[in-house]
Amino acid sequence: MLFSLSGCGYNSIQAQDERIKSTWSEVLNQYKRRSDLIPNLVEVVKGYAAHEEKVLTNVTEARAKVGRMQAGPELANNPQAIRKFVEAQGTLGSALSRLMVVSERYPDLKANENFRDLQAQIEGTENRIAVARGRYVTAIRDYNTQVRSFPKNLTAKVMGWKVKPNLTFANVDAISQAPKVRFDQSSPVTADSSQ
Repeated sequence: MLFSLSGCGYNSIQAQDERIKSTWSEVLNQYKRRSDLIPNLVEVVKGYAAHEEKVLTNVTEARAKVGRMQAGPELANNPQAIRKFVEAQGTLGSALSRLMVVSERYPDLKANENFRDLQAQIEGTENRIAVARGRYVTAIRDYNTQVRSFPKNLTAKVMGWKVKPNLTFANVDAISQAPKVRFDQSSPVTADSSQ
């Protein structure tokens, strides 16, 4: 009986579930860090590019939309909520990318120490977001493998544990293609990018 209990997978499934919660918290932590940096970046850009009001407004509105979302650990069980969260983050990422493209038009802004520091912090945060999302995807894969593999699937079925949804992206076709880069007179390089 002791041998059968050790092979039922109860504890390992619980450990995987906790790993999902902790990795999701890290994803949220990095998105929060990015969100906290954005108002400072917008303020620095405002001083140099006041007539780029639409871009600044889009960034501010996208950040506000993300800030209104409830994204706790329970989100990992709701595919629609994950999709909406990822879409809102994608909109914010796109708006932020456009802000960075606008900054290329202003040499004085690019030389501003505060702007350079904020830009470096945001770039670092984007990398941290990618790593955190990768860890979350791995945690979901490991959990789903356990609840679907015999004999642990029997324990999962008895306990009511189901496969958890992974991160999904609505614009898979758009993000699977390289961004188009074009050179023009108003800006050294512009890119059509989406997250």
